[in-house]
Amino acid sequence: MTDRAALELRLNQLLEPARFKDYGPNGLQVEGRAEVGHLVCGVTASLALIDAAVAAGADAILVHHGLFWRGQDGRVTGWMKQRLARLIQHDINLFAYHLPLDAHPTLGNNAQLGAQFGWTADSRFGEQDLGFSAAIEPTDLAALTAKLRDALGRNVTAVPGDGRALRRVAWCTGGAQGYFESAIAASADVFITGEISEPQAHYARETGVAFIAAGHHATERYGVQGVGAQVAQDLGLSWQFIDVDNPA
Repeated sequence: MTDRAALELRLNQLLEPARFKDYGPNGLQVEGRAEVGHLVCGVTASLALIDAAVAAGADAILVHHGLFWRGQDGRVTGWMKQRLARLIQHDINLFAYHLPLDAHPTLGNNAQLGAQFGWTADSRFGEQDLGFSAAIEPTDLAALTAKLRDALGRNVTAVPGDGRALRRVAWCTGGAQGYFESAIAASADVFITGEISEPQAHYARETGVAFIAAGHHATERYGVQGVGAQVAQDLGLSWQFIDVDNPA
């Protein structure tokens, strides 16, 4: 067991949220009970995750996508009321870390996604250095997409470049398709993220750098597990990851 304040302190020590300009508040978003023994980790603070955490006997939930975002409607109605009501009814703490959880050099989404494939970043790129880049054993797009598909358990969208051997991979999890131009400037042969928008197909064809969209949710399942395992070990907590499937 530990207490809520100690858990928040350890999370903030690891993730350093004050370093980031983010789209919503990082840290404790909903206050629950003071004592914490069991931590549930998940990607998004959806009602399905909250209900699963209640069933699992969670005292706290750690997510990447929290409840509150800059510019959203501030009224507590509909889905927001349902999620907040369930948390408050069961006295469960909700902790959310967005960009800090992407950026951590060993435990974050990008580092942990790279670890699934044996990639260790040797450089960073893009706004707030969120993008990771690494040299890899030369491969081709078909082999790389197959490897991603098998590891992530979902189909991926790939736009070929000029057919070059892929020797340097750049990646940034989630909705980071806007980082593609920075990845190209960082000498990547292929860029991997979660989503694709209309411009990226043209950039790939015109620059020769391949683009892969492997799923927003699918690419962001690993950071909360890395951080959850670390804080559980540090503070003597039990923990589990609950994956709520999402096709996006």
